[in-house]
Amino acid sequence: MDTPADTAAIKDWHAHVYFTPGTRDRAATLRDWVEKRFAVRMGRWHEEKVGPHPQAMYQIAFPNELFSTLVPFLALNRMELTVLVHPNTKRERDDHLLHAMWLGAVLPLDASVLREQAE
Repeated sequence: MDTPADTAAIKDWHAHVYFTPGTRDRAATLRDWVEKRFAVRMGRWHEEKVGPHPQAMYQIAFPNELFSTLVPFLALNRMELTVLVHPNTKRERDDHLLHAMWLGAVLPLDASVLREQAE
């Protein structure tokens, strides 16, 4: 790569909070804390695998402007839950696999369902 990627390509961000039946209460607490403190779009609870995600989760969609406050909040308050944070550009596969940040354990994503580029 001869030039760095342009961060203007980042439309917004997603955080995926993963949980199991035994950690769902903690995930609910974290969800409540985030909703009360940040202007975000909360996704539905997915009780089973969905898309590239290997286990139950919900999504938090947030604008670039919240990154510097929301991500540190998640890092310090995730209660041992795993959280995937990734940018949203027009390169879905790269966003999830190359440009993602993990808080907690790194989980295997199913890359076969991720598009290389948005149409």
